[in-house]
Amino acid sequence: MTEVLTSAQMRAIEDTAFRSGAATPLDLMERAGQGVVAAILEEGMRRGGLPRRALVACGPGNNGGDGYVVARLLHGLGWHVEVAHFGVLDRMSPAAAENFRRWRQISETSRWDAGSLEQQLPAVMIDAVYGIGFRGLWDRPPVLEQLDRLSRQEGWLRVAVDIASGVDADTGRQGAEIAPMDLTVTFHAPKLGHLLLPGAEIAGRLAVMDIGLRPENDTWRGDLPPIMRLERPEVHTLDKATAGHKFRHGHALILCGPPGAGGAARLAARSALRVGAGLVTLVCPLEAVAENAARLDAVMIRAATELPTLLADPRVTALCLGPGFGVARAASVLPQALTAPGVVLDADALTALAERREVMPLARPAVLTPHEGEFARLFPDLGDRLSRGESRVDLVREAAARAGATVLLKGAVTAIADPSGTVWLHAAVAEEAAPWLATAGSGDVLAGLIAGLLARGFSPGRAARTAVWLHADAARRFGPGLIAEDLPDMVPECLRALGVGAKRTGAAEGAAKSPFLSPQAEA
Repeated sequence: MTEVLTSAQMRAIEDTAFRSGAATPLDLMERAGQGVVAAILEEGMRRGGLPRRALVACGPGNNGGDGYVVARLLHGLGWHVEVAHFGVLDRMSPAAAENFRRWRQISETSRWDAGSLEQQLPAVMIDAVYGIGFRGLWDRPPVLEQLDRLSRQEGWLRVAVDIASGVDADTGRQGAEIAPMDLTVTFHAPKLGHLLLPGAEIAGRLAVMDIGLRPENDTWRGDLPPIMRLERPEVHTLDKATAGHKFRHGHALILCGPPGAGGAARLAARSALRVGAGLVTLVCPLEAVAENAARLDAVMIRAATELPTLLADPRVTALCLGPGFGVARAASVLPQALTAPGVVLDADALTALAERREVMPLARPAVLTPHEGEFARLFPDLGDRLSRGESRVDLVREAAARAGATVLLKGAVTAIADPSGTVWLHAAVAEEAAPWLATAGSGDVLAGLIAGLLARGFSPGRAARTAVWLHADAARRFGPGLIAEDLPDMVPECLRALGVGAKRTGAAEGAAKSPFLSPQAEA
């Protein structure tokens, strides 16, 4: 479990360490520089080696101080290092000034111009100009524009210290046009700007380095509930008990539309089954039974007239409404659907819910899975604020509180909030990129995965988070040419890669450390 911090929270953690005497600013700069060097050397091994030539661009603040430590340590390892200083030297913080002095004992800093960059090109360009304190717009010095151009043209390894200069650490917005980094090295914990667009795309691979900060309490968080980085699920959350029958693993109902419109529901049904639901039943109009029965084998088929009987069965543990269902049909069935023990509302069901907002907050455990357009229909004021660039973290948190449900706002950065206010972020960029998910039907698969996990007894928040991770992992594993029908069939490979089904011990201890548990225990 990795918490994501705002810049103010990070400063509060550092200030607490300074006041307690656990560390000094010089200590943290030294550790930060060591972390950057370690990450660069690791990246070099990943790339099969790097020429030992670096240019470090240092600003006047603490980020620049980190940069001078990096320069000194690389020099000590035998690298040829050039340092370019940007900003006013007499405005440096005491710790940054001390590291500047230590560097000057070794070498000189330079005020670069475009011509000097052409004389001896580095292999690694390290950006330590501005860190997480940057806000607003930035008139970038021409030499940095030249650095961007040359680094891309010459294939240098581009490394950002803490965050790429010009990216707001709280919003991910860029204050100037910034070329993407290959590697961003941050400290203690990721910052919001590393996971929100466009900052997530600019960051490249994100390395989080330990600099020895050990907060004794969480007063640094202020009044905000935590924001978490969505990470791979642990094995015990997905494994099945050795002994047990199908109903022990849950029964999911997938509601299906009329003849010719059942493809989305069939995708959801197969996904629910693949993720481990013990039984999945497709509930469709009587006239669509034959069509669906001809295309599904392991999924049960029942006529829609049987829905009240099915919902009265205590063995039914989850229901999915929306994929391919039709808005009018969804509106008519919504009151019944909301009586299920766990509900996934997707696609047309969200539009139907938008016309019945008075039923929110919902009484039963539920997951809503809107894309941005559906989010705006459900929560018009929040959608308007989202379109004006407000933080999707704050807005999805508000939406979950209003809905009384887990809200999963889909996108390149997926934000998941539960009614407690805790938010999880999954940025499908860099190593986590899954561009092949941009295909018709992939959302239906996601809804089915969530329904299957709800059926198995996962809480709504955990079901949503686990499904998002498996969904993206399946797409990455399949790669080019993916269509939605491929995704359910990739789920077993994803589960095996996690170690699900392998002999294991210590599941109880693992449960206490699951990255999918919120700081408050889930039922």
